[in-house]
Amino acid sequence: MSPSDSTLVTYYARIDAGDLDAGLELLAPEVSFAIILPGTAVRGQNRHGVREYLEGRGTVDRRHVPTHATREGELEFVYGAVVEDGVTITGHFLASARIGDDGLITGYQVAFDPELGLASPTLESSTRP
Repeated sequence: MSPSDSTLVTYYARIDAGDLDAGLELLAPEVSFAIILPGTAVRGQNRHGVREYLEGRGTVDRRHVPTHATREGELEFVYGAVVEDGVTITGHFLASARIGDDGLITGYQVAFDPELGLASPTLESSTRP
């Protein structure tokens, strides 16, 4: 699977571009979600809850840079870096989603860690095994 075929990658691209409505269109109305951040978790049962979380972040210059994407049956997984201000990697994320027959995300779970990075677009080739 290429990242361009990923529903999650498309979701992040839309959200990062500031088009919340287009990003949220990829979520089922009753999507179950867990957004796991250092020291907290945001959980909910609908698209409106995801919107509240996203709007509650305030204005951010942040984008998700996927480095890996795969799908097995109805489950999709994406790993990548979170970049602030276009240059600073603030951490890495691992997202998973259950994709319904209609192509919408019916379940979404993402974890963000500011310290551990398994793969990053900025790793030097000398540090790779």
